[in-house]
Amino acid sequence: MDLFSCSWTALRTTVAELPDEDFTQPSGCAGWLVRDLVCHLIIDAQDVLITLVTPAETEPTRDAVTYWNVAEAPPTGDDPLDALTVRLAAAYEEPWLLKFHLDDVGSAAGRAAERADPGLRVSTRDEVLTAGDYLRAYVLEWTLHHLDLVAHLPDVAGPPAEGLARSREMLEEIARSPFPASFSDKDALLVGTGRRAPTDAENAALGEPAAKLPLVLG
Repeated sequence: MDLFSCSWTALRTTVAELPDEDFTQPSGCAGWLVRDLVCHLIIDAQDVLITLVTPAETEPTRDAVTYWNVAEAPPTGDDPLDALTVRLAAAYEEPWLLKFHLDDVGSAAGRAAERADPGLRVSTRDEVLTAGDYLRAYVLEWTLHHLDLVAHLPDVAGPPAEGLARSREMLEEIARSPFPASFSDKDALLVGTGRRAPTDAENAALGEPAAKLPLVLG
């Protein structure tokens, strides 16, 4: 729960401190500008709020790792929901409106997470998880999107080290294989999820598991 709050607060703080011109820069998400990614974060925050107040009576069907599905191909930006996010982001017109809405809904999601019973069973995407596992899964979401946010903004701070380390652990569990010790946590996440191509040296270090990459999470 603390790591969720740490990762989410760091991401929202980074968005709040971005100058207006950064919102029109590309993000690490295919087809999305920074403003589109921020709009997606608002939708993510709404999902957190909805899920935490959607109790389930049945036994959990997923945990923090199995919450994630691995797709066959990276997103192209042409998915109808992705396209809707771009239109919604454009409708805000001014970056301060996006910042305001993310702070408003995002801080509410943060408070709800802090107050949630980790053992509470909740429902999302037709699956059941404990609230604790659901929030742990979102540490990976926040960390990856923080990397997406700063992908073309070299002077902007990236995600906290604790979130990077835990996200790497989760990605290794999803991959059922550890990344080489020579990989930093950031590089393991970027290469492992296809956010950048591995170098020849990284491919050699990965060995046979390189054939399983990238892991496109959804």
